[in-house]
Amino acid sequence: MPLHRRQRWWFRQRQAPGERRGVRRGAGPLGPGPQAHCTVQAQPASSACHCRTVHGQPLQGASCTPGALNPDVTQATLKTAVCRTSGYTSTIRPPVSVTSVEKRANARSCGYTASLHDAEYDHLISLELGGDPNDARNLWVGPPSPGHTPGSGPNNPKDAVRNKLHQALCAGQVTLAQVQQAITTDWTTALATLHLT
Repeated sequence: MPLHRRQRWWFRQRQAPGERRGVRRGAGPLGPGPQAHCTVQAQPASSACHCRTVHGQPLQGASCTPGALNPDVTQATLKTAVCRTSGYTSTIRPPVSVTSVEKRANARSCGYTASLHDAEYDHLISLELGGDPNDARNLWVGPPSPGHTPGSGPNNPKDAVRNKLHQALCAGQVTLAQVQQAITTDWTTALATLHLT
């Protein structure tokens, strides 16, 4: 099967029946949400995905990582989910025993061959912004940003953007759909897009 057909098949298999009919909300398809028992998720075929560089920063390849939403997080549930005082992400984050296997497979999908120690297996739509915790459509191996010292571990300036978006979301300055759309489109311009700079 040609690569583009395999990719379409892979994403069709990952979609819920309602999504196949075009039922979506926010900035991406709905993922399965937090699972009581996380399992390693299938990744796209080797070299099927491609990262890109925008404004000097690495961004995900949109065809493989369009983002996926946590169905438990809605505008109505913000205060009991992502905006509660502390501890939310630790209750839904998949264990390293799962994500380390996925990270290696996803690196092959992206053709990433540098040290995985310096790359971050990153949620496109962060957990704090209602991203699905373990849907392969919401995770990608993010190469180090410019200025990185090899061997020093991941450096991800996206974390500061995520934190500001989360603060604005919980303060009621922006809606959940707005932050999800902004971070999915281009995290390097998300704050400016939402007039939060």
